[in-house]
Amino acid sequence: MLRLSSRAGGFAEAFANVVADRRESADDVAADVSAILKDVRERGDAAVAELTARFDGHDLDKSGWDIDAATCRAAFHALDAGLRAALELAAQRIRAYHAAQLPEDRDYTDDAGVRLGATWRAVDAAGLYVPGGRAAYPSSLLMNAIPAKVAGVERLVVVTPTPKGEVNPLVLAAAHLAGVDEVWRIGGAHAVGALAYGTSRISPVDVVTGPGNAWVAEAKRQLYGVVGIDMVAGPSEILVIADARNDPRRIAADLLSQAEHDPTSQSILITDDAIFANAVSQAVEDELASLATQTVARASWEANGVIIDVADFEEAPALANALAAEHVEIATDDPERLMSRIRHAGSVFLGRMTPEAVGDYVAGPNHVLPTGRRARFSSGLSVLDFMKRTSFIQLDQAALQAIGPAAVALADAEGLPAHARSISVRLGQ
Repeated sequence: MLRLSSRAGGFAEAFANVVADRRESADDVAADVSAILKDVRERGDAAVAELTARFDGHDLDKSGWDIDAATCRAAFHALDAGLRAALELAAQRIRAYHAAQLPEDRDYTDDAGVRLGATWRAVDAAGLYVPGGRAAYPSSLLMNAIPAKVAGVERLVVVTPTPKGEVNPLVLAAAHLAGVDEVWRIGGAHAVGALAYGTSRISPVDVVTGPGNAWVAEAKRQLYGVVGIDMVAGPSEILVIADARNDPRRIAADLLSQAEHDPTSQSILITDDAIFANAVSQAVEDELASLATQTVARASWEANGVIIDVADFEEAPALANALAAEHVEIATDDPERLMSRIRHAGSVFLGRMTPEAVGDYVAGPNHVLPTGRRARFSSGLSVLDFMKRTSFIQLDQAALQAIGPAAVALADAEGLPAHARSISVRLGQ
C-alpha cells in the first residue's frame, strides 16, 4: 500500500503516477481477443463451442447451450423468502430510478415556421453480459436488464460464463425477475462476439452492455461500431474522502468492498489527519484477517491501495477530479460542499452512513460505471444506452423561403451544387 502526503516533497509527481496507472489489459490481450473474434465471425457456433470447452470446461452440446424460462422461474421461486424479497426490493428501486430517466420527445415550430423535433426509440435487441467466473453477480443482471426493459427493448439476451456448466441460481432468478428473453451458457470474448455477429443459434443484437474481465472489455472495445456498447470497463475503484470523525473500521470496510473484486482493483483514501490515516491502515489489516475474500482483497490493497494525507480538505476536489474515480465516498460533516467541486466521478456517495456497497444493490442508480478515469467524459449505464434519438424537420413554402437562401449560399460556398439545386429548385430559382 502506498502512503502519500501533500505536505511532502515530490507529492505532485508521485500522485501523477497514481493517476497514470491504468491497471488494464496489455497488448497481448488485444491480440488474443482479435483472434477470438475473427474465429467467432468466421466459424460461428463451432468456434463458440470450442472456446467454451477450453475456457469454461464443459461441452455445450451436452450441458445445453441455453437455459429456458421455466428453469429461471423455478430458480426464482426456490429462493429463500428473505433473499427473494431482497432481490425484489432491488429490482423495484432500480426500475423506479431508471423510469425517471426516460427522455421526452420534442415537437415544436420555431419563429421561421420550421417544424423541428426528435423522437426517442429503443433498440430492437440488447445483449447483457453477466460475469460468472470469479463471482456471479445477479445484481449486475438487474442493473443491465431493467434499464433495457424500461427503455422498451423487445429482446433481452443474457450471456454468462458457466464454469463446468454450472450456473448460479441467483443469476437465473434475477433473469426471471427482470424479464430476460434468452440466457446462454457462454462467456468471455467469444460470447461478446456471438452477440455482435450472431451465429446459427444466437441472433445478433444492437447493443452489448455489462461488466466483465479484461478480455470482455477488450472485445467490446473492438466491436464498437458493429454494435453499440455502454463503455469499456476496467478494474473496480473507490475513492474515499474521510475526516477523523469517522470510525476507522467503517472506512476500512469501504476500501475493502472494492478491493475484494479483483487483485487489479484500487482503493484510495484521502484524509486530512495522519493519525486517522494510520488507524484506517491498521483497521484494514484487522478486517482482512477475518475476510473470506482476503487473498484477493489483500493483493489489491498491497499492490494498488493508496492513502493520501492532505494538509486541508480544500485540496481533495482537485485530487478527486484528476482521479475521476468510479466510486467516490465523501464522509465528512458537509459532504455537499466538496461534491459541488467534484466534476468527474462515476457515482458519489454522501455522508457517513452511505457506503458505496448500498449503491451496488438497492439504492437505485446504476452500478455499471466508468472506470480508469473515463468518468471525465462518460456516465454510468442508463436507459439512454438502450435508446437512440431521431430528429425530424418539416418546412412549408414560407419556411423554406425564410431559411433556404442561406442554405443555398452555404452549399455553393462548399462546392456542392446539387445540394444548392435541391433547395433552389423549390424556391423557383
